[in-house]
Amino acid sequence: MNYIDGFVAAVPNANREQYIAHAERAAEVFKDFGALQVVECWGDDVPEGTLTSFPMAVKRGDDETVVFAWIVWPSKAVRDVGMDKVMNDPRLKSDVEPMPFDGKRMIYGGFQVVVDA
Repeated sequence: MNYIDGFVAAVPNANREQYIAHAERAAEVFKDFGALQVVECWGDDVPEGTLTSFPMAVKRGDDETVVFAWIVWPSKAVRDVGMDKVMNDPRLKSDVEPMPFDGKRMIYGGFQVVVDA
């Protein structure tokens, strides 16, 4: 089964186009190192919660939107090698490709697929 990296972040609304361009460039790098698919989603129906929610989890500001993204890898082994290469690739260094959002509030993790219907 495939392996998934998932991400949730808050992006300033003013940076929407910059974020999309950043995500497109990053997707090329991920795919260069073995990712099968990169999906980036701009929130348009992401409700505030009372106990938990995406907006609460990333401390979304009034001028921000929640983004939800995932990367599909063929296996965890490919992901481990590929992600290491991505993190060291000069195309994504912050001086070359600054993130258009606060990376400290990004939530991410790796997931084993258990159902793929």
